[in-house]
Amino acid sequence: MMNMLNKENSTVSRAWEATLRKTHAAKKRANSIFGTIALANATATNTTTTTTTNAVEDNDKNCTISEAAYFTEKILPNGEYYKGQWCDNFPEGQGKYYWIDGCMYVGEWHKGKTMGRGRFRWPSGATYEGEFKSGYMDGTGTYVGSNGDTYKGQWVMNLKHGNGIEYYANGDWYEGEWRRGLRYGIGKYQWHNKNHYDGEWKNGVIHGNGCFVWINGDQYDGCWEDGMPKGNGTYQLSDGSFYVGYWSKEENEQNGTYHPSESSSNDVEWDPKIVYNQLADCKISPGEKVPILPSQKRLAISYSSNNAEKSRRPSIDGRGSLVLERPFDKMNLWDENDNDFNSFEMSRQLDCEFYGVNPAESNYKFNPVLPLKVPKPGNRQGETISVGHKNYELMLNLQLGIRHSVGRPAPPTSLDLKASAFDPKKKIWTRFPPEGSKYTPPHQSCEFKWKDYTPVVFRSLRKLFKVDPADYMLSICGNDALRELSSPGKSGSFFYLTDDDIYMIKTMKKAEVKVFLKMLAAYYNHVRSFENSLVIKYYGLHCVKVTGAIQKKVRFVIMGNLLRSEYTIHTRFDLKGSSLGRVTNKPGSEINSTTILKDLDLNFIFKLQKAWFHKFCWQINRDCEFLEQVRTMDYSLLVGLHFREISSNGELIPCEKRDPRNESSSLHSRSTSDQLLLDLERQANMVLGANMPARVERTIRKPECELQLVGEQTGEYYKVILSFGIIDILQDYDITKKLEHAYKSIQYDPTSISAVDPKLYSKRFRDFIFKAFTEDT
Repeated sequence: MMNMLNKENSTVSRAWEATLRKTHAAKKRANSIFGTIALANATATNTTTTTTTNAVEDNDKNCTISEAAYFTEKILPNGEYYKGQWCDNFPEGQGKYYWIDGCMYVGEWHKGKTMGRGRFRWPSGATYEGEFKSGYMDGTGTYVGSNGDTYKGQWVMNLKHGNGIEYYANGDWYEGEWRRGLRYGIGKYQWHNKNHYDGEWKNGVIHGNGCFVWINGDQYDGCWEDGMPKGNGTYQLSDGSFYVGYWSKEENEQNGTYHPSESSSNDVEWDPKIVYNQLADCKISPGEKVPILPSQKRLAISYSSNNAEKSRRPSIDGRGSLVLERPFDKMNLWDENDNDFNSFEMSRQLDCEFYGVNPAESNYKFNPVLPLKVPKPGNRQGETISVGHKNYELMLNLQLGIRHSVGRPAPPTSLDLKASAFDPKKKIWTRFPPEGSKYTPPHQSCEFKWKDYTPVVFRSLRKLFKVDPADYMLSICGNDALRELSSPGKSGSFFYLTDDDIYMIKTMKKAEVKVFLKMLAAYYNHVRSFENSLVIKYYGLHCVKVTGAIQKKVRFVIMGNLLRSEYTIHTRFDLKGSSLGRVTNKPGSEINSTTILKDLDLNFIFKLQKAWFHKFCWQINRDCEFLEQVRTMDYSLLVGLHFREISSNGELIPCEKRDPRNESSSLHSRSTSDQLLLDLERQANMVLGANMPARVERTIRKPECELQLVGEQTGEYYKVILSFGIIDILQDYDITKKLEHAYKSIQYDPTSISAVDPKLYSKRFRDFIFKAFTEDT
């Protein structure tokens, strides 16, 4: 027994010595990078804190230590290093932090977060110097990339947003407006060969009205779309000749006149193709992407105990002792070849051992010790439908039909529709022979017939939803092919996505079409009355009938993709409020960002800011009343989460917990959680259910209560961006569903079954949603 104890003590001793060697190396490395910080007249005034108002000399500027902070130097157990002001167990004031991956920050801190002015440097050599807010690059600042790209201007939440100028390593530069990290608005771009464009931008490309000037004196002034002339415009040649008219890459859409000058040597008609060929060589520099974001860098002191820190007296020279994150951290052995994953696994196993949990059988849904990790990124959804695909001709037929329906001349639509417009018999058949006809173009597909259901209604819906006809056709019928999802849905329907992910196309059974047409008038009146309705948006209902011996009919509906967002969707939930079969039967290793989780996988409560929460509750009630009215059920709330703070090893970083005993802490936390709402432009453009800033609180289920829909609250919060809406609203409570309910009620609890009467379904759905979504108080 004594030999075993001696052996264990010897192992601990060697581990501790290895830790000290590592931390001394970290200190030496940090001092070589940061230099030294001198503290003048530091005096310890009591046993808990040291208060000073003397200045700390920084490499670049002098600053004053805040009243409640003392100066300290900390070498953390994982080898990271901090030197500067400290208060209440967090960096507070001026300080320098060095991470073991080579990142470093020098500047102002508030409650452990970068706040104020500072300088962040990446291991690649890239740097950002400017303003920070709650850990984000936010305000005015300069980013210099490792390749030499330099941006000077405004930032919001780590993204270029506002006015700024960027100089690229290849000699190009852009000066103008930015939005969400992309060129958007009015701006000027000049290439290294002195060609330049001055005008409107959208989503990073030339789009709108603007003027392009070549170094030889030629210039184009007019409309642009996706980086190319599209619409009315004038091309002025340096010799005085000019071409004016309607521009398009499609030759059959071009319509213009060439006016040669007296000095022109051109005797033949000038070809606009020249301009498109010239512009093909004018590439917009994508710029260097920012490496790991400062807001994703977690401090090694986040798990340390406030009470332990307060009771620890700093030494006479102001240096605090080593910070221990968890009981077993001092036993960790760092190896130069260890990677982040191995370190994480070792830490997780030690945690499980300390709390008496078997790591092999642990599950984050039942174990609060296990940290949450963001699901691994999934591949882009769907298989591109290219030549040779079994549905290639169907895609061509669909695109031809949409182009014909949307582009067909029609009188201006009014939103006040007559009852006759909703008559299911209001449909238009169009024949598409391969050789073309008076109304249809020639094509390479087989002959087919195209049906438009109630075209006036859907034209009005697209107008109501502010869908531009040209953008709609470009998304569905552009040069990019559709993508077919790998497997059909539970109903047997197939799904297709447009290349830009804006629209989703779903095949439908004849019975579903009848249900949709029956409820169409009520649907139209509902979405017109409630512009913030969370019910999914429908844009068209069509049918393709292939002529010949097969006589195949394919009916489909075009709808909006609710989870298309400017933010990466990390996790998806499909929530109904029922428990029977509502779990994803996949091991954790197979779950990725495209996996749709279900009710029993839910491990969060969604916290909405007060005003948005009241709007959400009111709108859910109105939408459910509508769904009751049309006798539909089996719908669900689709929710997408983007986590705003993720560590380098993929762990979710909890946001600051509020302490009701500390007023200043509460105020700071509130300002942090509502930061995105305070951005006026973003707030003005925000709509219910789309890119909404919020917090989520982690919940834990008890193993004996595995079927509970909402777990126990833990007080652990994460900042997120939410997108959500109600989907699958076309299932009516017909005889099939009634039989399903009767059969399953014999075997299971009737309240757990998805197929129930629409009124009961609506009540159960709302009861669950109002537990899963609460007000952030």
